[in-house]
Amino acid sequence: MPHPNDPALRSFVPVDPASDFPIQNLPYGVFSTAATPAPRVGAAIGDFVLDLAVLESEGLIDLSPAFEVFAQGSLNAFMALGPKMWSRTRARISELLRHDNPQLRDNKILRASALVPMADVKLHLPIAVAGYTDFYSSKEHATNVGVMFRGKDNALQPNWLHMPIAYNGRASTVVVSGTRVKRPRGQLKPPSAEVPSFGPCKRLDFELEMGVVIGQPSPMGEMLSEKQAEEMIFGFVILNDWSARDIQQWEYVPLGPFQAKAFATSISPWIVTREALQPFCVPGPVQDPVPLPYLQQTRPHNYDLQLDVSLRAASMNEAATICRTNFKYMYWSSVQQLVHHASSGCAMNVGDLLGSGTISGPEKDQRGSLLEISWNGSEPVELASGVSRTFLEDGDSLVMRGWCQGNGFRVGFGEVEGTIVG
Repeated sequence: MPHPNDPALRSFVPVDPASDFPIQNLPYGVFSTAATPAPRVGAAIGDFVLDLAVLESEGLIDLSPAFEVFAQGSLNAFMALGPKMWSRTRARISELLRHDNPQLRDNKILRASALVPMADVKLHLPIAVAGYTDFYSSKEHATNVGVMFRGKDNALQPNWLHMPIAYNGRASTVVVSGTRVKRPRGQLKPPSAEVPSFGPCKRLDFELEMGVVIGQPSPMGEMLSEKQAEEMIFGFVILNDWSARDIQQWEYVPLGPFQAKAFATSISPWIVTREALQPFCVPGPVQDPVPLPYLQQTRPHNYDLQLDVSLRAASMNEAATICRTNFKYMYWSSVQQLVHHASSGCAMNVGDLLGSGTISGPEKDQRGSLLEISWNGSEPVELASGVSRTFLEDGDSLVMRGWCQGNGFRVGFGEVEGTIVG
């Protein structure tokens, strides 16, 4: 049987070469329809969602001894079955969708119930988020921010090149693409003020990130090897770490971000599996100094994954692209982040979400936040005739997209969108 990543595979479902969802991808999500409002698990293929709950109930996908795993409103139960079941199930879905397999292709009744037009579905948060940790792993981003606030000679903190830096965020406010984001309120103290005040954030920002979805647990008190950490990663989503810069500036000393990042974190509805991304693995930047032994890698864990961000103000007819970058630039890989997360003995859970940290590249147009793009508000971004931004305003809509380019196909994530409301 061909491997699901085989570039030669074709589906009986028509798929445009520019689609994010060819047969080589098969990302998982949770969806519902007006006719069947109960959320269940599906896989994206072209402009359709393949209803995996229907296929499981018909006996075309065997998850035994588990039962009705895909009829649930999150992927957590499926993820808990482990990497061997993930791989076996993806291979089975690929087999059923192949252009030369009549089993689903020629069963008109089953095909009509199992293949749902994407235009007819509502997409939900794909996982029950157990915990959320946000890293700070782009050297370019950390350097830009450091230069802004500490000067060129003290851009990186002494620990940054030795370990992945992170903070624990709020799982309760992780939301799916399309969820409107209310402008946060908080304590504000600009440099000119003697005392703080309380009110709406005036310097609202985005951060372009990837989210790592953890599909297997690890016990409290134990460390992880590189191989164990890799096998615990179920897949990836695009993640927008909304950030209130003025709230953050006042609160982050001495313990780091709190309310400035607790109000919302948006993720894309489709989880692209680690297996689907494997052909696009590339080495990351050279790490100097060499990390301590527990963080050293024996093989590449970065991905050649193109990303872009577009912004549309309420007065604009079309969105303007404000960032184009690549996930391959990340200094600390997702595997290193997970190894470090557990290194103290911290237990990891099914459904944990790890934000990569803002993804910036070496060029100005590769900066993954408005803080960097506008250089802390000193260089306004021109979006359209008469429209510019230093930070986000009410009514602004932000869209992030990401994909890996194959030979005649792309393995993509769809998009994560959020609109700011007052």
